[in-house]
Amino acid sequence: MIASENYISAAVLEAQGSVLTNKYAEGYPGARYYGGCEHVDTVEELAVSRAEDLFGAEHANVQPHSGTQANMGVYFAMLDPGDRILSLDLNHGGHLSHGHHVNFSGQLYEVEQYGVDPESGYVDYEALADHAAAFEPDLIVSGSSAYPREFDYGRIEEVAESVGAYHLADIAHVTGLVAAGVHANPIGNADFVTGSTHKTIRAGRGGMILTTEEHAEAIDKSIFPGGQGGPLMHNIAGKAVGFEEALEPEFRAYAEDVVANTRALAQVFTDRGMALVSGGTDKHLLLVDLRDSHPETTGQDAEERLESVGITVNKNTVPGESRSPFVTSGIRVGTPALTTRGFGESEMETIGHRIADLLDSPDDEELTAEVSAEVDELCETHPIYE
Repeated sequence: MIASENYISAAVLEAQGSVLTNKYAEGYPGARYYGGCEHVDTVEELAVSRAEDLFGAEHANVQPHSGTQANMGVYFAMLDPGDRILSLDLNHGGHLSHGHHVNFSGQLYEVEQYGVDPESGYVDYEALADHAAAFEPDLIVSGSSAYPREFDYGRIEEVAESVGAYHLADIAHVTGLVAAGVHANPIGNADFVTGSTHKTIRAGRGGMILTTEEHAEAIDKSIFPGGQGGPLMHNIAGKAVGFEEALEPEFRAYAEDVVANTRALAQVFTDRGMALVSGGTDKHLLLVDLRDSHPETTGQDAEERLESVGITVNKNTVPGESRSPFVTSGIRVGTPALTTRGFGESEMETIGHRIADLLDSPDDEELTAEVSAEVDELCETHPIYE
């Protein structure tokens, strides 16, 4: 139940495990630095055209090795060292690559961060606008790794325009939901859109950058030769296959089920007295704040307790966090992988109650054995691959 994990199809798995891993292809289709690239050119062109179709983008670069590499590509293309970035605070759901001090982004650029309203748990857009007016950033990042609500991309674009900043929308976690049309699409409200290609979209592992023709050349040069060498052609093949699958009607149904499953899980947690950041979710993940319902239980405790029965989540900081990021006061729970396996709302309700039971009774060995057996049965009923 790690929110950033999923199961790729057998077809994507085959592409990623193909002989394309053997081929060096520095450069871009039609302009490689190596010979023998006729077929890998076709593969990359397919991935690019399908990405552009999926998201309605003018230009796609599918070579980034990860979502972080995609962000780096935008930074290197459009910013100079010391330029200013305004992004969501890590403790409020942001990401390391948005300017955290231990990451290259925080070391190369001057970064300040906006946050969520302490009462609602939603991004405080008025405070963001005031912060931007005072800070005058060169780039504003909308995007997160543990924020359970949609961003108002149009509102952030207005703020960016008012201070003369670029707007980067990082959709790493919601790439598939955006592609399926069940989550807002930032294309048209952001200068750059970056994302992972292996989370909710279930394509080959890596990243991508979507932008306009105006910035296409700068972005391509920033990725190669600016930040990477040879592209991972087997992963790009996986991206091409996964993007084709995401263009099918069945994928929208999958994305709708992901959101429905997360909301079903959220309702159980709420009914069991557990606090959710922002009170619920709009997408594939939810963030449980344990401080009121289980004040003696840390996020690390909860993670270890659930892992002991075969339920994998991750400890996660929450707004107003007072504990170490290695301990935390919350857990992040996601549904993309279980939904891929065929779990529905009824199964999510069962799992939600069992998670609550385990957290309520951390030392009950009989309960541990009982839930562990139930988890095994659920997994056997819903195998990863037939």
